[in-house]
Amino acid sequence: MLNQLRLDHANMARMLHVLQLKHKTLANGERPDFQLMREVVDYILSYMDGFATPLERICVERLKTQAPEHLPLMEQMASDYRELKPRLMRLSQDIDMILMDNILPMDRFAEDLKAYLEAHRGYLRHEREGLFPLIDQHFNEEDMEELRQALPEGAEKELERLQLAYPELYAELCGAEVPAL
Repeated sequence: MLNQLRLDHANMARMLHVLQLKHKTLANGERPDFQLMREVVDYILSYMDGFATPLERICVERLKTQAPEHLPLMEQMASDYRELKPRLMRLSQDIDMILMDNILPMDRFAEDLKAYLEAHRGYLRHEREGLFPLIDQHFNEEDMEELRQALPEGAEKELERLQLAYPELYAELCGAEVPAL
């Protein structure tokens, strides 16, 4: 199960890398592929709602009972994660405006995108350096099985559906490397 969480972590890092490449295009004064950015943002939002939030909640609740000394870290991570969604929703709305040919200050959009990327990468760093070692240290096989059972019903089918719904993104991800955070 921890391997699945690490795989999800690596896939999210790839998503952020795709957005980072589009940010660089924007910073160079060129127009990035906003439709692809739309796909990335939609995918991340869907992932956050359907998979990450329930799994993270279970991990945090379990660690509260088994490693209460790490509660401040868990609370900070939960707070950081909750702050990602409003930032991403703002980017989503801005991308919609751009795709509808509405005027939007690109410098503000680029700053918002950069701030979101930095915040999400920071969260992934805390996950890798803080949460994963705690899970490895404090979860036994029974805990891992409970976590596995808590996966939303049809999770694999949902991932397949997302891959089919976002073919351009899937193609981009296949070629993306996992960047160091």
